[in-house]
Amino acid sequence: MGHRDSYIPFWRDVRFLRFFSQLLFLLIVAGVLGYLFQNMLQALRQQGLVLGFSFLRLTAGFDIGETLIPYDRSSTYGRAFLVGLLNTANVSLLGILFATLIGIVVGVARLSRNFLIQLLARAYIEALRNIPLLVLLIFIYSGVFLKLPQIRQALYLGPIMFSNRGVFMPWPLPAETYPTYRLILLAGLLAAAGVGFLLWREGQKTGRPPLIGFWSLLVWLIFATGGLLLLHPFRLDFPQIEGLRVVGGRRLTPEFMSLWSGLVIYTSAFIADVVRAGIQAVPKGQVEAARALGLNGFQTLRLVVFPQALRVIVPPLTSHYLNLTKNSSLAVAVGFPDLFSVSGTILNQSGRAVEVIALAMSIYLSLSLLTSLFMNWYNRRIRFVER
Repeated sequence: MGHRDSYIPFWRDVRFLRFFSQLLFLLIVAGVLGYLFQNMLQALRQQGLVLGFSFLRLTAGFDIGETLIPYDRSSTYGRAFLVGLLNTANVSLLGILFATLIGIVVGVARLSRNFLIQLLARAYIEALRNIPLLVLLIFIYSGVFLKLPQIRQALYLGPIMFSNRGVFMPWPLPAETYPTYRLILLAGLLAAAGVGFLLWREGQKTGRPPLIGFWSLLVWLIFATGGLLLLHPFRLDFPQIEGLRVVGGRRLTPEFMSLWSGLVIYTSAFIADVVRAGIQAVPKGQVEAARALGLNGFQTLRLVVFPQALRVIVPPLTSHYLNLTKNSSLAVAVGFPDLFSVSGTILNQSGRAVEVIALAMSIYLSLSLLTSLFMNWYNRRIRFVER
């Protein structure tokens, strides 16, 4: 006579208890958040305020010192938000690019066999990693860029002018042939896409994937360079001193330069340490094998060591990119109109604290998620190639 399967009551079933505990926790969190939200709405109603973003269509009524798009005090609050967002994105993208380049150079120099180069790289890393970023930004702003000579005594580095009003550099302006050049760029883009598709099909047939990105980019660069040499679609506008002001060229304000340079040199110190750790994680046998094949030091680093080190470098690199983007909110210390600074002005003008703060937080969250999404995609590609 077979015995029956033992029956387990649901209140003793581990699976049920696990599900019930998670559900209970979510209900408690939702209840607390709902209570806080209702409390906030009640407080706003007592002050005669209602949640909403219709205020973004109202006239801002204030100026912004540095903009990438047309803006004046008759523009809307929404336009002002967009100006702050573009300023933050601009300084963040440029900061990420240059911090990565400097970090790679310093990280490789940290492992140099030359004692002086290694010592200088180590001093750079240790000094900057232990200085608060806010202190560094204020020092660069008040102790470097504001202390540069006045316009009449400006310093020159080739065609670039340095003064306490900012950095002035030559800037390309469209010439009469620029519309034709845009058509050439479009044709180059189509040709690059066609080459990439043909290479992809060839790789599907042979099972040996070619360098699709490299050859597609090379085709586009050939079109772009050829059009540039034939048409001369740009003319350089050089800065010139007229009286007490500078006309022509491109001006980078002391506020922008202070924020950008501070973020770059601060973040590059952390990236350099990540690069150093990634290179040291590559087995020494790989280096010895590369030297046995006759590769020199630079070839060994570029072809053998660095591709393998990327799988260690990329994950922490994402965190430093996110930190740089969020640290750009310290721009308020040097007077640069980034997203946080413009949001503060909008808050004071409109009195919409909840909406303005929520919108600013959402934008920073979106920027961070986009950065993480791109870096995670790149990390997956590296792992796929490595396999």
